[in-house]
Amino acid sequence: MDTIHHLFNNNRAWAQAMINKDPEYFHRLAAQQAPDYLWIGCSDSRVPANQVIGLDPGEVFVHRNIANLVVHTDLNCLSVLQYAVEVLGVEHIIVCGHDHCGGCHAAMDTVDRGLIDNWLRHLRDIYLKHRDHLDAITALEERLTRFCQLNVIEQVYNVCHTTIVQRAWGRGQNLLVHGVFYSLDDGLLRDLAVSIDSADAISKVHRLVDTHR
Repeated sequence: MDTIHHLFNNNRAWAQAMINKDPEYFHRLAAQQAPDYLWIGCSDSRVPANQVIGLDPGEVFVHRNIANLVVHTDLNCLSVLQYAVEVLGVEHIIVCGHDHCGGCHAAMDTVDRGLIDNWLRHLRDIYLKHRDHLDAITALEERLTRFCQLNVIEQVYNVCHTTIVQRAWGRGQNLLVHGVFYSLDDGLLRDLAVSIDSADAISKVHRLVDTHR
């Protein structure tokens, strides 16, 4: 029977390497976490948040799901968002998508995949919103990449539309929401030029009143 014994060996080697580098590392890490960043990314195993942005454990709070979605009925995501904003006091929320995303690719066809189709529905709504633009891109990989990028931008606005973020802005909390894109082909992050720091940057229909209360 296969075991995961090698993972424990890897863990011991990693922990010892960290102690050799900094004997007080784990003592400091256990004392508190005070990250400046919340990372909302894809569950894809090829996009590990800390490594991609070169930060150690404790420096970034992470939420991941298929295709880095922010759905307003997803209590898991909203709970992470609330804790990050109201308890940890993060200053930056980063929504990160990536190319070759399996979730976005699956949302581009009509194959019945069972339960996950309920999740992919959110992506299909985004594709429909940008259908004319996307269908005009004849190369499939190029169209998929653009779809992945548009999804990130839509999720940035979904973050900004939450009561959590708007109440934080109403309290005068310094909070910026960014959209970035990771390329599996070269390991580089790219700025999608969507960074929002106040409710003034979102549509009036999504702005909440009395968010300072």
